[in-house]
Amino acid sequence: MLKYLKHFLPALTAILYLLAISMGEYYPTIFLIGFSSFLIIGDYILPKDEHIQQFSYPSILNFSMYINLPILFIIVLLTISILSNTLPQWHISVLDFYSSTDLIGLKKSFNIIDKIALIIQTTLFIGTLGIVPGHELTHRIKNKFDMFIGNWLLAFSWDCTFAIEHVYGHHKNACLPDDPASAKRGENIYSFIIKAIYTEHVDGWKIENNRLKTKGLNPFSINNRMFVGYCRSLLITVLAFLIGGWNGILYFLICAFLAKSFLETINYVEHYGLVREKGGRVQMRHSWNSNHLLSSVFLCNVTRHSDHHRRASLKFWELHPCPENSPMTPYGYLAMLYIVLLAPFLYQRIMEKKLVDWELNYASTEEKKIINNKLK
Repeated sequence: MLKYLKHFLPALTAILYLLAISMGEYYPTIFLIGFSSFLIIGDYILPKDEHIQQFSYPSILNFSMYINLPILFIIVLLTISILSNTLPQWHISVLDFYSSTDLIGLKKSFNIIDKIALIIQTTLFIGTLGIVPGHELTHRIKNKFDMFIGNWLLAFSWDCTFAIEHVYGHHKNACLPDDPASAKRGENIYSFIIKAIYTEHVDGWKIENNRLKTKGLNPFSINNRMFVGYCRSLLITVLAFLIGGWNGILYFLICAFLAKSFLETINYVEHYGLVREKGGRVQMRHSWNSNHLLSSVFLCNVTRHSDHHRRASLKFWELHPCPENSPMTPYGYLAMLYIVLLAPFLYQRIMEKKLVDWELNYASTEEKKIINNKLK
């Protein structure tokens, strides 16, 4: 039973976060510090997750992702409610009734550090509860229900293109020069984020337009998945406006942009500095793998990225840890994210040795030539 329950840990942590918020001043900050420390230290000291478990009831594992949608709605709307200056009376009455909390008093209790912590922690939950399971579910292109839930989870980061460009673009182009989600050696993380966000949306439109034209459908119609995806995000944005006015929109868009930026930071980590010969098949050596336990649990095994790129149709519980034939990240995902964003030069120094090892022990002859040409 424990092997099933561990996959509900992200949802349970999010519920604890809601309880922490209700306790008032200092608690959002304490929670953010505790959450980050728990994941970073836990990944460092706990044994690696290198086992493949068999599951007889995959519907339970699916439910562990589906349940994230209502929880994420509550977290995002509560964050908007706390940060916005004015709220409609009906909204205050509803929250006071169902939560038995004095919302106005709660709002006034938070200091500026708490409010920053609220934004960062909500952003992290948009990633762990939204983007990551959304990534898993939108890979299941033949399952309409999973695609429905997955696309709504992605809507919180205004990232409908992820279900299109990632699935049909990145998985084909990983580690090639024209892949917006593959970072080059020494590339600046901040320019990478902006370029990746822009290029992925452009590529998503191109992929979707080509699909519709092939089917003889009008690209400017309800059949366009990019258009429908933007409408989902717009609905959440409108709801943010109804609750918090223009401030509500501002705070929601800040969280959405940061969540998308965190995703691109993880993309930066997952393929940093790796190259592939054009026309060659994507192999497990073309992704930085991670078997850190808590990262795997909180991120639906997306940490087993090498096997995910080997066969994207595998469910997250079917992915292999690949400890012997894949390059490994030195730390867990959250630690890598913080290092890249806060100390990018340190990150590049750490990865220099890893890239030398990759070239010596993983790269093909042609890939070594590509590296040598780039370094000249």
